[in-house]
Amino acid sequence: MKKVLASRPASRGLALAAGILAPAGAVGIALALGSRNLAAATSLCLLAVVAAGAVAGLGSGILASVLSFLGLNFFFTEPHHTLAVRHASDVVALVAFLLSALIVGALVSRVREERSRAERRAVEAQLLNSATERFISAEPFGRILDGLAEALLGLFGLASAEISTPTGVGRATASDDETVPGHTISIPLVTGSGSFGALTVVRAAGEGSFAPPELGLMKTLAAQTALAIERSALDGEVQEARLQVEASALRAALFSSVTHDLRTPLSSIKASASGLLAEGAHYSEEERRDVLRTVVEEADHLNLIVGNLLDLARMRAGVLVPSKQPMLIDEVIGSVLQRMRRSLEQVVVRTTIRPELPPVDADPVQIGQVLTNIIENAIRFSPRGSEIQIAAARWRSAVQVRVSDQGPGIPPTDRERVFEEFYRHDAGEGRGGTGLGLAIARAVVVAHGGTIRASGAPGGGTAVIFELPILEEDRLGTSSAAMRGSVAT
Repeated sequence: MKKVLASRPASRGLALAAGILAPAGAVGIALALGSRNLAAATSLCLLAVVAAGAVAGLGSGILASVLSFLGLNFFFTEPHHTLAVRHASDVVALVAFLLSALIVGALVSRVREERSRAERRAVEAQLLNSATERFISAEPFGRILDGLAEALLGLFGLASAEISTPTGVGRATASDDETVPGHTISIPLVTGSGSFGALTVVRAAGEGSFAPPELGLMKTLAAQTALAIERSALDGEVQEARLQVEASALRAALFSSVTHDLRTPLSSIKASASGLLAEGAHYSEEERRDVLRTVVEEADHLNLIVGNLLDLARMRAGVLVPSKQPMLIDEVIGSVLQRMRRSLEQVVVRTTIRPELPPVDADPVQIGQVLTNIIENAIRFSPRGSEIQIAAARWRSAVQVRVSDQGPGIPPTDRERVFEEFYRHDAGEGRGGTGLGLAIARAVVVAHGGTIRASGAPGGGTAVIFELPILEEDRLGTSSAAMRGSVAT
């Protein structure tokens, strides 16, 4: 960034030198040409006035105008080498020259000042725009402050600059170790809501004090920095409030889910048991068996809900750690289907398991819970009498399990969301569950180093697919066939 604001106004010595040497040079050139022509000398002196004003400002231009007037009178008007004027026309010419020179010098000086002001404003805009871009970027705040301090150091010719805030400190120091600190100012970073630190700048000794435009820009930058810090603090408060709202909504969803999904099986259990205990109630053996079957099914449903809630608590506490051991996925599938046989009576289950599947290193209980949650979710969204397909096969370095249903399916935009806690995709008829089953399934699969996803099934409906890494042979200590043989024995 150009060092415009660090430049100082022309010194008195420079203004005096320019005001004397420019007209002296013009008169000397005119005399060297051997001409006493007042018009030619006047033109040269007018150029001298312009040069003095452009180089050193208004004061130098005025001095050059007066000295040019005297030089023209002394050397180019009769009688020569005296300040007396013989002809009235020469008086008019000299006075006209003096007025013209003063006007031209003032105009040239003003143009010079306007140019300097324009350059200063361009640099100010560049610095402020750069600061704004940095403040709204994702760059670390400490690095932003360092960059601003470096910009100030070069822009104002400082010995050092420091921006201290509650969120970080930015410092910059001149590389010249011999720099002697001189004038120092400290500008507080203040907004309407309080103070957020200070901007401290030091100029080297002999550089003079800070000019008003420099102070103005530094105050503007300090105010901008304070506003950025305040905005950052407010953004943090908004984020915290948003998280609190989300936490409240999550707690409300949990309360609603627990209230509804616990009361439903409890109501069924109570109604069935009350009917059996009612005086005068007459049930046939088949009716009594149906009522007891309802009690068992609802108790299993209740147990599944409570288990999911306990798994959720362990998952959030970070203690959902699998107890891994070599296991065969087809055995877990068979065990889960046997345990869920009553729930599966309303659908047709088709299993396709590739022979000689390699073992996986997993927790059989937790993987059984994953399968239970996925199958339970498939039953919930499947029409009565429809088919649920369960397939297991080797896929690259993993065993892949796919559970497909013929339900209404999940829109592609929601296939990732179904694995979020308490997300309920209600397909009508009150089919939505607690929204925990698939979330817990994902947590367990990920804890085993696997992956899980949802996709569309070929014949409509939804397929939930998870993959578990195959057990490494050097950790197994026995082949897959030997493991199956020992199990069969």
